[in-house]
Amino acid sequence: MTAPIVRNTGAFAPHGTIDPRETVHLSGLEFFQAIVDGKIPPPPIGKTLNFWPAEFEHGRAVFEGEPTRDFYNPIGSIHGSYAAALLDSAMSCAVHTTLAAGCAYTTLEYKINLTRGMSDKTGRIRAEGKILQVGKRIGTAEGKITDAQGRVLAHGSTTCLIFEAAKL
Repeated sequence: MTAPIVRNTGAFAPHGTIDPRETVHLSGLEFFQAIVDGKIPPPPIGKTLNFWPAEFEHGRAVFEGEPTRDFYNPIGSIHGSYAAALLDSAMSCAVHTTLAAGCAYTTLEYKINLTRGMSDKTGRIRAEGKILQVGKRIGTAEGKITDAQGRVLAHGSTTCLIFEAAKL
């Protein structure tokens, strides 16, 4: 039996933060279900960087976004940190979807490759993260950002540290 895919229905609560102790009883996938159901607010970074949760399933996380001129660097293109933020979110959240209730994680490191520039004319983009391996203490994932034509704009990998949420 395959696990369900959690899809964004647009029912988000206003962006905000929540004390992690309030969600320690949720598995990773249940946590994302609560976000897309509007029970937990999506994090403020999504509002700041104009990206949002799109789909989640065990071992996979997808965010969509739209780069704007607000993210331009001095040379007239979208700053590379925009791609880094989306990939970090997609890859680390892919690890998060596999975690049992009572577990937490943090990104230890990530590496990205920027393969195609973005501008305010790029349109909607999609950042997809998939786990490579998740153990008791370490989880690894890979990810890519594509445009509406399926062209790869960036790709990368991450390593996350997994620990007991009680140690927060």
